[in-house]
Amino acid sequence: MTIAGSPKKLVQDIANAFFTLSPPMLRQYDAGDLRTLLTNIALVGREIRGEQIPLDDVMALKAKNLKLSRLNQAEMVVRAYGKKHRLPL
Repeated sequence: MTIAGSPKKLVQDIANAFFTLSPPMLRQYDAGDLRTLLTNIALVGREIRGEQIPLDDVMALKAKNLKLSRLNQAEMVVRAYGKKHRLPL
């Protein structure tokens, strides 16, 4: 099954904690869809890392780091699922 809507928007929702990935949810996607997710996770991660935030704005720094943490966790879930099911990612 293909990803409904924009994969980049899905990854942005993951970064903003509106959506989470879990292995049972990944069951509906094939290897190509998972590769697309990983590509978009890397793309959104680069965009978030590129944001310039003043060092005195602690809450904005914390929010940025939380987004990066959520993306890293999502990437690990996708890669672990692919490895477990022997999908070429």
